[in-house]
Amino acid sequence: MLNFILSFIVSTLVILLLVRYRHLHEHLSADQAPSSGAQKIHQQSVPRIGGIGIFVSLVVATSQLYFNDPNLALGILSIVACGLPAFLSGLAEDLTKRVTPLARLLCTLAAALLAYLLLGLHVTRTGLVLLDAMIAYPAIGCCFTLLVIAGLANAINSIDGIHGLASMITFMMSASLAYVAYQVSDTTILSAALIMMGAIFGFFVWNFPTGQIFLGDGGAYFIGFMLGELSILLVMQHPEVSAWYPVLMLLYPTFEVLFSIYRRRFLHHTSIITADARHLHTLIYKRLIRPTASVHSVRTFTRCNALTAPYLWLLYLIAVIPATLFWRHTPLLVCFVAVFIAAYIWLYTCIVRFKVPRWLLFWRNNACQAKIQAE
Repeated sequence: MLNFILSFIVSTLVILLLVRYRHLHEHLSADQAPSSGAQKIHQQSVPRIGGIGIFVSLVVATSQLYFNDPNLALGILSIVACGLPAFLSGLAEDLTKRVTPLARLLCTLAAALLAYLLLGLHVTRTGLVLLDAMIAYPAIGCCFTLLVIAGLANAINSIDGIHGLASMITFMMSASLAYVAYQVSDTTILSAALIMMGAIFGFFVWNFPTGQIFLGDGGAYFIGFMLGELSILLVMQHPEVSAWYPVLMLLYPTFEVLFSIYRRRFLHHTSIITADARHLHTLIYKRLIRPTASVHSVRTFTRCNALTAPYLWLLYLIAVIPATLFWRHTPLLVCFVAVFIAAYIWLYTCIVRFKVPRWLLFWRNNACQAKIQAE
């Protein structure tokens, strides 16, 4: 628990400094045109370098472990070091706005390759016989692992658009990893997951509900990299853990990306890498939450932004709770993967067709509008 507390304190303080002295760096770190961009829904300039707090707190809290268990500390720091290319490329984009998506993708692939070559971290089984036979070949297994890590890093980045969304989702992911690691007595993964929880929660208190700072590409890529590598390590070292556990646990951001690729390519006939405003969290904000606002002000839109995340937190519980409870039972995990996908598609379809059930409109009431009007 000390790992969590120390990481939380360091993360909170670092991000406090970033927010308090934003005037010193916001010409580099903040969005200069807050309303521009298909996916931007915040109404004011916000720093995008919250990943610095995540990274620093992870390094500090892990280094503290060295005094009691050097091997444990070095094991976690080795994974952190491998993730540097992903973190630094994302941070460079947050500061310069000039790093291309291809360059960031290559850096994330390089981070995954470092973990593969230096630490031997790679996907060893998927629960699918044919795919398992293919990844048994080193070249195919390496490529598949790189694709998984890079995809997850970008998936976490894709949901970093609403106050408290990416941070709370990844906090729950880390908590799930910590629980399963505890069940299988894996000290390395348990310690790393607890440190991740503290670092992410330290960021969360500044990100939700007021959105004073964002993870940015650096923070999202780094968290996605760490979650991916820890999940791979857990399945590698513990045969009793189903290969479908990380699939279900990481399903929300992963399916968000896969579904976005599908609708862009086959429904809207656009490039799969073209940013748009049709992500589920964006639609919830624009069609379920924002219409309740009777006053158009920055404070009102900030409130609406914050009210969006709980919808996705609740949706993600359909995945993370069964994954955490049934981490060794593959048939149940597969069933809940299907349940989550069905729930996601149903909700998305209802919103797109303006046929949202009334029970989902729990923010749309006179009391809420009166409160907003009073402000």
